[in-house]
Order: sequence, then C-alpha cells, then structure tokens
Amino acid sequence: MPVTKTDTTSASLTHAVLELLEPGKTPGVPGGPIGSIEFQMNPKELTMAKSASWKTEKQKKASSAPPATYQGPEAQKLSVEMFFDDTQGSGGDSVVQRVEKLFQACAPTKDSKRSDTPSAPWVRFKWGVLSGFVGYIKSVSAKYTLFSPTGTPLRAVCAVALEEIAEEPGKQNPTSGGLRPRRVHTLKEGDTLAGIAYREYGSAAMWRVLADVNGIDDPMRLVPGRPVFLPAADELVRPATLVVVRKEVANAGR
Repeated sequence: MPVTKTDTTSASLTHAVLELLEPGKTPGVPGGPIGSIEFQMNPKELTMAKSASWKTEKQKKASSAPPATYQGPEAQKLSVEMFFDDTQGSGGDSVVQRVEKLFQACAPTKDSKRSDTPSAPWVRFKWGVLSGFVGYIKSVSAKYTLFSPTGTPLRAVCAVALEEIAEEPGKQNPTSGGLRPRRVHTLKEGDTLAGIAYREYGSAAMWRVLADVNGIDDPMRLVPGRPVFLPAADELVRPATLVVVRKEVANAGR
C-alpha cells in the first residue's frame, strides 16, 4: 500500500495514531489510556465498511426469491496498513518492538486479567476528522520486507483490521426496564411452532412457551404472514422475564 512519509518538523502535520485504552465497563465508553502505537508514516488510504444482517427462509415450492427479514446492523470495520522503517536508525522502538505492540494489543490487559471478564485493550483510531472510531483489533498481519546483514528486521508492513465496539448496550438487566432486542419470524405455509422452536432453541418442546408468549391459542391453525416473537434462549427459562416479554408482545399487537 502506498504511504505518505511524514515530516516531523512540520507543525501543521497531523500524525495518525492508535490509542490503546483500558476496556470499559459500559459499551462504547472506554477506560483510561494505557499506551499508543504511532504511525511512522501516515497512510495514503484506509477502508471503512458498514453492513447489515438480513435473513431469508428458503422455500422449495416458491417460484421467486423469498422476502428478506432485517436482523440488524453489524459492527463497523476499519482496515489500514502501518509502515515501520528503521533503516535510518532513528532511535526509539525498533521495527520488531512496534510490531510486537500490535500483537500484544490482541491479548488481555493486566488490569482486566484481575477481573472476571479479561479483555484485550480497546483502540481509538485518531487522525484528523477520523478520530471517533473506538473498537478493538480484530487481526494483525506483519510482513517484514527488509533485513540487516545480521538478520534484524529493518522494515515492515502491518495490515491491521479494527472492529467497532457498539455504543448501545446489548443485553440489559431486566430490572432496569430494558431487554435485548428479539428476533421476529414471519409465519409461512407449512410452519409449525414445534419446528420453529427446534430450529431456534434446539428443542421442539419449547413450542408451548412460544405459543404462550405470542398468545396463540390453537397451534394447529397458524396463519401465514403472522409475526412470531422469538425471545432469547435464556429468557425462556426465566419466568419473571417472560412476563415482561408477554406484555411487550401484547403492546406491539395493539
């Protein structure tokens, strides 16, 4: 990947950097800084990607493609290459040390190891107006392209893939008034509650709970096109939570 060499004497030049942060306790809210990995040369390009998840149910008798059901947005992704060069002996970290910092950013931090939820550091990509991306390092691939006569790496190109950490929480404590989003299945010809329960939860016997949650009195007379709410698996085994789910389903049907 082409790179633009930086001039450290330029007062107007903004250097790209990866800030390493302690994992936060709240989604999207990182902890304090624990280090940084600077770009020796600013990237000439980077790639940002955003996608959504859709699901289709295949129908053998259908003459056209089945309708797709929106499942929700997926995490934003950022990929960039970092170029490290020590041919001039500029001092500071060597090429190997800089690459090792990237590799270490995929391992749990010291503080998180002492907790019940060890986690790799969160990362904030900072470069001009593109400074709002907070995520984690998904992968690092290093290619050493130049060596000294003694075999010391003098130049390397690292492909770094980042994935965002969503700001909105997923599962919440039911007592706080919020629950995780639930999937919705639209009934089609030939559907049975037992089949849906087996596909979603691995047990056909869960059809009774689905019928109860969705207010279905006669499971043998399912109407194609009717939405069936699918609670999370752990909600099915918590009676108090199911009460809340039933209320939400009832309100949605009004």
